[in-house]
Amino acid sequence: MRAENAERFTQLEEVWTAVADLTDELDEAAWDIPTDLPGWTVKDCLSHLVGTELGFLGEPPPAVDLSHLTHLKNPFSEIIEVWVEARRATPGRDVAAEWCAVFPRRLAALAAMSDDEWDVVGWSPLGDVAYRTFMEVRVFDSWMHQQDMRRAADRPGELDASGARVSVGRIRNGLGYIVGKRAGAPDATSVVFAVDGDAGGTFTVVVDGGRAIDVVDQVADPTVRLDLDVETFCALGGGRWSGPEAAAADRVRISGDADLGRRILDNMAITP
Repeated sequence: MRAENAERFTQLEEVWTAVADLTDELDEAAWDIPTDLPGWTVKDCLSHLVGTELGFLGEPPPAVDLSHLTHLKNPFSEIIEVWVEARRATPGRDVAAEWCAVFPRRLAALAAMSDDEWDVVGWSPLGDVAYRTFMEVRVFDSWMHQQDMRRAADRPGELDASGARVSVGRIRNGLGYIVGKRAGAPDATSVVFAVDGDAGGTFTVVVDGGRAIDVVDQVADPTVRLDLDVETFCALGGGRWSGPEAAAADRVRISGDADLGRRILDNMAITP
């Protein structure tokens, strides 16, 4: 297995094992705690992970009625909801046992793939990409849902893990679009995202000639600087928290152009 594919495999193994370890810490009451995702509990997040990996293993989606649910906002959310709805009457401990049986099967299937198979371009939520890139999305999604579960159940952790680094990287890749397009930052704007934590870093976006780009160079006096930690950066980028929620909880500090800073925070979500 080529190094880049082996790295992706290891990332999946780490994040999926961490999910399994987390389930050992949860009592029965924890499974029904609501998460930051509308309509989903701690158990529902795990049911989603179970169902997604079963789908990769070739199991057809269950036939369930979704007409009574009010939190579904698009066809994609309906596709992933069927696996969750099918397990809503299942005890959390049983869903955890299912997860502990499913993810090793997925790892075995991934380990058996050739490098050519990892290179195959096909459908993903991002459009047509190499399977290896699709699996990066799986690292991001799995780590994000692990964090949903952890926040709801008050079991913080894994904020410096490889899944956190992948997730921070995926959100960083969208910062130019967030600043330039969504927040409408004008030419000559510079924005610094100072993300505290081992998986974080200092990311700078500048708007030049109508294009907002992520640059390596530091800016001494940016138009706006946003200081936040890895959890906040990912909760905003993953659409779990809104800008006002993060600000009200004192999880972010805006320096410089406060109006632009708020517009950026209000438009951080990169997930559908």
